[in-house]
Amino acid sequence: MLVILFIGFIVILSGTSFYFYHKAIRSSSKPFLNEDPDLTKSKSASKFIKMETDDPKTWFSRQNVNTVHILSNDGLILQGYLLEARRQTQHTVIIAHGYSGQARDMARYARFYYEKLGYNVLLPDARGHGASEGHYIGFGWHERKDYLSWINSVIERYGAQSKITLHGVSMGAATVLMTSGENLPKQVKAVVADCGYTSAKDVLTHQLKRMYHLPSFPLLQVTSLLTKLKAGYTFSEASALKQVKKASIPILFIHGEEDRFVPTSMVHQLYNAAKSKKELMLVPNATHGEAYVVNTNAYETKIRQFLHKYKER
Repeated sequence: MLVILFIGFIVILSGTSFYFYHKAIRSSSKPFLNEDPDLTKSKSASKFIKMETDDPKTWFSRQNVNTVHILSNDGLILQGYLLEARRQTQHTVIIAHGYSGQARDMARYARFYYEKLGYNVLLPDARGHGASEGHYIGFGWHERKDYLSWINSVIERYGAQSKITLHGVSMGAATVLMTSGENLPKQVKAVVADCGYTSAKDVLTHQLKRMYHLPSFPLLQVTSLLTKLKAGYTFSEASALKQVKKASIPILFIHGEEDRFVPTSMVHQLYNAAKSKKELMLVPNATHGEAYVVNTNAYETKIRQFLHKYKER
């Protein structure tokens, strides 16, 4: 009887792990996010968006954007969108979007760097997102290698005098933080990480509890093993926390104080772990990914000051 129960448990656990792999890791639409109360817009953000006179995506569609491609180190064709500054500049920002998003979702940030800072702006579609190839989501771990390739493509295009900033939001923030721990070219000057998580393991543990009221063990461990077999990484490997300990470039951490999707406690862990020059900006009343719209002036001012301080590093 015990053997039958054990076999039944293993079958159910395996089936559930496959379900969560396809739901969370495999590249596909993620309608379940629309039902997550932690991603509901706050009143502050909703008010700001209603007052906008020019929708960022509409603005982006009017720009002269070049479609660019790179080949990842594992053979995927990745697509990005390059908006070249009106005046020649050494400065380029590469902006990383979040989980289940795409490059054009970052139009609001692109407009700031393009119109107010005069930067070239590169917006990649992450692997498994948008127009880029890929069958799984790497939670920033495999994407960090893709960003090294995007960085090199910028240097090839604009030359050795390039000054590159990495800016990411949510999974994009985790991606640029994971990238920060790699051996980066000297042209990369700074990282801006907005509402990033400490690791795939930590954020998935949090979401299992918040969304499904489930403990992480043993489901997360089995799904992580399945992800290793199918996608080539474990949830523990995909760690921004470990990577920032190795980073040598300045990092600006930004987080909404009311973030429940990626808890604000994670930014404190990341900030404390970082060994490079670093700054922290907490935005009152902002939930996940809302820091920019809840306090636009403070957000832009902080980034201006931060980049000015380190642009000649």
